[in-house]
Amino acid sequence: MPDTWPELTLVLVLVLLVAYLVADFVARLVRSLLRGVIADPAIEALYVERPRRIVATTVFLITAAALALPALRLAGYQTIAVGSPEAIARWLLEGGLRIAVIAVLAYLITRIGSAAGRRFEREMSSGTGLDVVERTKRAQTLSRLIQRTLAIAVTSIAVLMILRELRVDITPVLTGAGIVGLAIGFGAQTLVRDVISGFFLILEDQVRVGDVAVVNGQGGLVEEVNLRTIVLRDMEGAVHVFPNGEVKTLANKSKDFSYYVLDIGIRYDEDPDRAAAALREAAESVMQDERFRPSILEPLEILGIDAFGDNQLVLKARIKTVPLKQWEVGRELRKRVARILRERGIEIPTRQVTLAVPPEILRATVEREESVKKP
Repeated sequence: MPDTWPELTLVLVLVLLVAYLVADFVARLVRSLLRGVIADPAIEALYVERPRRIVATTVFLITAAALALPALRLAGYQTIAVGSPEAIARWLLEGGLRIAVIAVLAYLITRIGSAAGRRFEREMSSGTGLDVVERTKRAQTLSRLIQRTLAIAVTSIAVLMILRELRVDITPVLTGAGIVGLAIGFGAQTLVRDVISGFFLILEDQVRVGDVAVVNGQGGLVEEVNLRTIVLRDMEGAVHVFPNGEVKTLANKSKDFSYYVLDIGIRYDEDPDRAAAALREAAESVMQDERFRPSILEPLEILGIDAFGDNQLVLKARIKTVPLKQWEVGRELRKRVARILRERGIEIPTRQVTLAVPPEILRATVEREESVKKP
């Protein structure tokens, strides 16, 4: 053991310096790799800088721990530890280092997969036109599914490799996993059905994250499309989860394009052509508005008289919009239709109820009221 502290301090400083240099070198490699995948300064702090700091700290601690005991031993400092210092150092340099490398690589692969998924979403969202919205939804759905699958697979493999480095026999684990998987295959047929249904649902691009869909009669915004479930959020904020195998009916209201349908009632003595001209004028004013022009794909289509009501003719029309914009355009169109109809004197019929009272009942009611008024 050194007689003075300077030797011990010098040894520790050298160990920490070497560990810092190694960690800095590895962190620079990780940063360059992640920047090449991300290439987006807006999310660099989350997907580049944070993993770089985690990797740098991990490598620094591993290197410092691996070099500390041999360096102190060479300097003549006798460590107080259970077991031989040489054995501890050998394990740190062999098994411990491999475990650390496996953990760091698993983390890096997971983060690179997430970064690649974000870049895939961004590149698919570039450009202009209606197909950009569809590509973006498709990219978000596939990206989330791939990221989760990759994370589960990499984590499982890393855990098995670490157990093997710890001299744990993983053969019973793999055998047990096979038996459990076989039991699940027989006993959890519903789960298998959900997964298979979800696979074909995603493969056929039936619904994507960000769509507005009606699943089994329940409408809402699609927040997640997994292999097992579809998650919707309705207008009230309630979350609805549907197993894919239980999806009997699915109506996608935002696939490629959308229509907003108008049913306008007019009086029987009103000219339908005059009312249709008012509708076209209202739609034209909406199309000329800079706020709504990008959302409208085609002019208003007058379908004609759709029904004969009790006291009105039902005039049906529809306007084609980009997905998810039909309600915004439709509300504005209804407001302008109501104004133009009012300006042109075209009345929208209201329900009127005529009450017929028999004369004898009316006479009895009048006599009763008069008798009450008398003192």
